[in-house]
This record gives sequence, C-alpha cells and structure tokens, in this order.
Amino acid sequence: MISKDLANFIKKIKYSKLNKNVVDKVKCSFLDFFGVALRGSREKSGIIAFKSLYKKGKNSTVIGYGKSDEMTASLINGIFAHNTDLDDGHRNALMHPACTVIPAALSLAEKYNVIGKRFIEGIVCGYEVGIAIGISINPEHRERGFHTTGTCGVFAAAAAASKVLNLKKNEIVNAIGLAGTQASGLLESDHAGTMAKHLHAGKAAQSGVISAILAKNGFTGAKTILDGKEGFFNAYSTLDKISIIKRELGKFHIRNTYMKKYPVCRHLHSTLDSGESILKELGIKKLDPNKVKKIIVETYEVAAQHNNYRPKTVEAVRQSLPVSLAILLYKGDLSLENLKEYERLESGVKKIIDKIIIKVDKSLDANKRPSKVCIEFKNRKIEKFTPIPRGEPENPFSKEDILKKFKKLNPEYPIKKLKIIDELEDIEVGALMEELSWKQEQ
Repeated sequence: MISKDLANFIKKIKYSKLNKNVVDKVKCSFLDFFGVALRGSREKSGIIAFKSLYKKGKNSTVIGYGKSDEMTASLINGIFAHNTDLDDGHRNALMHPACTVIPAALSLAEKYNVIGKRFIEGIVCGYEVGIAIGISINPEHRERGFHTTGTCGVFAAAAAASKVLNLKKNEIVNAIGLAGTQASGLLESDHAGTMAKHLHAGKAAQSGVISAILAKNGFTGAKTILDGKEGFFNAYSTLDKISIIKRELGKFHIRNTYMKKYPVCRHLHSTLDSGESILKELGIKKLDPNKVKKIIVETYEVAAQHNNYRPKTVEAVRQSLPVSLAILLYKGDLSLENLKEYERLESGVKKIIDKIIIKVDKSLDANKRPSKVCIEFKNRKIEKFTPIPRGEPENPFSKEDILKKFKKLNPEYPIKKLKIIDELEDIEVGALMEELSWKQEQ
C-alpha cells in the first residue's frame, strides 16, 4: 500500500534534517511563486477568478488583494500562480509543482500562523510526493491526455497540507485517498487555448486543502487509491509504478525543478534561448524581417508539435512555437506585454512567422528539451544550439535572476519587502504575509 509509504515519508520530514541547499531552494521557489502569482492576480483569468470566487475572510491571503478563507485562497492563488505560464516545473514529472503545493501550504500555514520551519517542511513534502508520482506515470500519463499539474498536483497539495496540519499517519493516508478521488485535468484544455488549464492548478491546491481538513476530522479515503485495482495507476496509466515512487522519494526533487524566463510552454524555451543568442551575436535588438530568407528550427518531436501558425487567443500563443519565436525576434523580448499583442501583430512579426520552418530532429534527447535555430540571410547564415533551456538545474537561475524576474513582472511592488523571505524558517507565516502583502488598485 504505497499511501502508507507516502505517509511515513511525510511524517519523517523534519526541518532540522534538511540540507541547506534544499532550504535555500524552498526560499527561491517561494520567491519565484510569489512574484508569478502577484502578476497573475492582474491577468485576465486571475481577475475573473477573483471577481467570481473571492469572499472576504480573516485567515488566508489572496495574493494582491486581501484576506479570505483557506479554501478560497488556495483556489484563487493556484489560478494566479499558473496563468502566466511562468511558474516552475519538473521536466521528468511533467508538472508545475509550485502552483499547487505552495497555495495549499500557505493558506493553512497562515491560518494557523505556524512557524516558517513547518511551512518549509510542508513545501518539501508537497514537491517530493507530487514529483515522485509524476515521474512514475509519465510520459504515458501525458500521452493519454492528462495534465499532471492537476492530476498529480492534488496529491502534492494534500501532502503539503497534511504536513502543515501535522496530521497523524492514518490521517495522511486518508488525505491521500481523498485527494486521489479528486484528481483531474485534461490537456485538451491547454491545446484548445482556454483558461481551463489555470483552473487545474487552483482546484488541485484547493482539493489538497479540503482533503487534509476532512482527514483531520475523521473523514476517510481509500487506502489503495493509488495502487488499487480501480485506483489512480490503473485508471490513469497501465504499468506498476510503486517501485518507481519508492525509488524517487527522498531525492529532494525540489532541487531539480526549473524556473521560467518566458511566459510560454516550456517546450518552446530552448528555441527562444537560441533565438535570443542569435540576436546577441548579431549585436541587434530586433530582427529586420526584410533581410531574412528563412528561419529553420530543428527540435524534438513534442516541441515541433507546437506548430500553430495562426493562434486565435493569447493562451494559444503560449503554445505556438512560430509565433513566440517571431515575437521574440522582432520585438527583442518575449514579455507578457508583447505576448498580449497577438491580436494586433505588427506586419513585421507576421513576416517572420511566415519564414519559420519547423523540423523534427530525432537525434535530439527530448528529455533535455534542446533546439537549434538557423537564420538564413541573403549572404550568410547564423545558427545557435541550446542543449538545455535556461532555468534548468544544469543551467540555473541565480537569486539575482529571480529578483530581476520579479521586478519585471511587478515593477511597482516595494522590493525591499522581499528581504523577509531570507528569514523564512524563523518567522511565523502570519507575519510573513503581513509583510509581503500589497494591495493593488481594484
């Protein structure tokens, strides 16, 4: 019964036994999450979610606005954290952990004003459980059409919430059982260019909170929700995954998560890095489309499938390799602001889009998400190869990079407030959010 193994693992996690590099990564992950969610609160789907779902409360902060209850805060903050496509991820688990784990842990940690050490423990547990399950069932799970951030994110959120609430082992098993029966998220929502993908994160975070609260009060869930005959593995995959989960637990996968520079699908990032490198080598801020004959992108198959040359919504643009690359090359930056101009693309961007040719290079290791871009001019050509995108553990963001990203996303936020995150382990979460809170104009 793998749920018991997960419960044992969650109970054993202690701040005092965590390596410094794990704690440091938790702080960086929280900083990145907070910046992304704060910006997400001002995006279209975030505003709709706030106006539709917010109710005033006293316990838990809805980032960028005010206090609500823990279930509402976890739901809305999860949507905020996922709607810019700038949240962290794990390339082997094929999921975005921060947008499910941190809203769940934060809403309860703030309500009960727990010390930062417990909050850190909760985040570690959430990342570890969610990523271990994600690794065990992918890529088959994704190939069936499931969005791991929603389906595995609910287990991650329940693990984080259970740790923050200090549940007993049997209560954690019940929380996992309750989480599993709520696991959901279909990638058609993503490919269709809708906001529904954002909801996957919010619902997973909220369902994790609900599961832990119910379990704490005696509500039972299936002990075999993962490995039972009609459980998660058999319903969402086909192979025996238990040994893989046991192997992955305890590796502290939070250290192996990536952070994102561009507000688009991760499969596009190495292509964009290559495009940016070409601009730098040429010493230009943007590309003149009239001087370009053609642009050839050679990448792995999944990335090449993101070949929508005429996306109709900003959500669809985030999944379009040719449009994202064209905007970056013509504007010199793929910012959220530039991305939103998809409806009134300048003629220069359109010219570049029409010159982009996407090819599959089957020799490339898809696990590392590489890509090569070659731009052919009339008298020369220049190419750049990115073996692994910026922000991966092999090519990581520094803390300064994360702060730069935060400032770019939230230029009006008083940046000095973020200093308190350095002391995360020693402060109560209520005080943390009191310091970080910043209400924008509504």
